[in-house]
Amino acid sequence: MVNPAKFDRQQVVEQAMLLFWQKGFHATSMRHLQQAVDLRPGSLYATFGSKEGLFREALQQYAAHGERLLAQLHAQEGSALRALQLFFHQAIIEQGGRAPSRMCLLAKTVAELTDANAELLAEARCQLKRMEQAFLRLLQQAQADGELASGCLPEQLAPFLQMQMMGLRAYMQMSCDPATGERMLQQVFMPLRVVPS
Repeated sequence: MVNPAKFDRQQVVEQAMLLFWQKGFHATSMRHLQQAVDLRPGSLYATFGSKEGLFREALQQYAAHGERLLAQLHAQEGSALRALQLFFHQAIIEQGGRAPSRMCLLAKTVAELTDANAELLAEARCQLKRMEQAFLRLLQQAQADGELASGCLPEQLAPFLQMQMMGLRAYMQMSCDPATGERMLQQVFMPLRVVPS
């Protein structure tokens, strides 16, 4: 009979995610992971198979966090466009200085990995696409609700917002000035809104 795991898998993935986010995939050793999650090597390998297996789950959990936050903000605000803007504000301005890195973990991973880690690179790209699809759903809702300016096409705006998110987070890595970040954020979203007549 197999003994059940005596740890919370999701919590282990969460702790590993924060470490990978801070250090990157290659700079995070199994020793680092063991210390961060307080598990023996045997338990890590038995549960996740490898460092790559744990990293894959960390990427998936990171994207799931983003989707949940978007859904919560939409439910709270009742406005799809406002939810998107608040999501950007939280990721770039509010959480930026407190997160392990101002860079998005998924974008950071795509920038770091090469074809030598083709499966993980594909996973990071897949999760970025997942976030883009979450943006698209909210943009479509904003259009249906009459929030989106005429001429704005959700299918084109979703990748545009993904690009803006990556760019603004990278810029804030350099500047660390919340006021500048907030102004730039306003410039992204102001053209998208319907102007009251």
